[in-house]
Amino acid sequence: MSTITATRSIARPLLLLIVAGCVIAAVTNGIRTSFVLFTLPMTADLGVSREAWGMAMAIQNLAWGIAQPFAGGLADRFGTAKVIVVGILIYALGLVLMMLSPSGSMLSLSAGVVVGIGIATSSFSIVMAAFGRNVPQEKRSLVFGIATAASSFGQFAFAPLGQAFISNFGWQSALLYFAAILMLVIGFFVCGFHIAFINVHMPAYLVQCGLPPEAGGWSIAIIGLFNIVGSLLSGYLGGRLPKQLLLATIYFTRAVAIGLFVLFPVTEVTAYLFSAAMGLLWLSTVPLTAGLVSLFFGARYMGLLYGMAFLSHQLGSFTGVWLGGFAYDHTGSYSIVWYLGILLGLGSAALHLPIRERSDQSFQLRPAE
Repeated sequence: MSTITATRSIARPLLLLIVAGCVIAAVTNGIRTSFVLFTLPMTADLGVSREAWGMAMAIQNLAWGIAQPFAGGLADRFGTAKVIVVGILIYALGLVLMMLSPSGSMLSLSAGVVVGIGIATSSFSIVMAAFGRNVPQEKRSLVFGIATAASSFGQFAFAPLGQAFISNFGWQSALLYFAAILMLVIGFFVCGFHIAFINVHMPAYLVQCGLPPEAGGWSIAIIGLFNIVGSLLSGYLGGRLPKQLLLATIYFTRAVAIGLFVLFPVTEVTAYLFSAAMGLLWLSTVPLTAGLVSLFFGARYMGLLYGMAFLSHQLGSFTGVWLGGFAYDHTGSYSIVWYLGILLGLGSAALHLPIRERSDQSFQLRPAE
């Protein structure tokens, strides 16, 4: 019985790792392969030659190849997740710069160098390396095949989506939407990381700090109670204030709440106050994120795009839960995960600030010229 339990405990994280890697491979490759759809509208609007456009795409492949060994080395040294997150940020930045590029030379820099580096640090090549380190040797070939197939599925999914964006909103907005897909995914990942870690490890942490087990039960209950208020308040304010600013405020406040909780001695009073604060911020990101997705992309693709964002939430949940147990087993403390939660909250707050809210109706009234 213990052998079966141990096998399952190993198989479940491995399965989640494979699913996460396949999703990342699908999204990053799907966006990359959709660049062919931008050839005609971008060259026509910018007045650049096909040679200049081709040069930008050629430089992208070259930058991807040159950066790949360095990206792989960084993943080996600092961990795949960290490199992928940085890579997605670079990838999204490249898409935004690509939208703003006025000439062929700027396209070579944005669509070529920046996007190429972003692909190298976030695509299936990094995912493959993670699989190679974690998947048993006898299953690696199969898993590598699955990851490659997932990457191709991204091409299948994003090609019609990209063309729909270009046809309805123009190529500039289409690039911005692709960047937004990458960035919203990171924000929801942080949300899942916070929630799952606290939900699973909070009671054990309080016992470790000398509180009775009942304190953990009441803390989780208080989170649930205040989450009712937080979710309703978030939905109400989301219709009256910019959603991206509310999201940035929520993530920033989470970081402050965690920082204060770690800084001061843990008592039943501080535990319950922290639980109340986190309860207000618990799932308050959900209506705001869903609102942004519907505003940016409209109701037509709501199921697919919000599903992708929610999947990133669950990947964050997986990371937070697993990392909490891993950190405790190896250090005897949850401190490193608390501190990581603070950094992730601050980073996610900063990511949401540049987002500009625009309504779906305005998109529908402004078709591509």
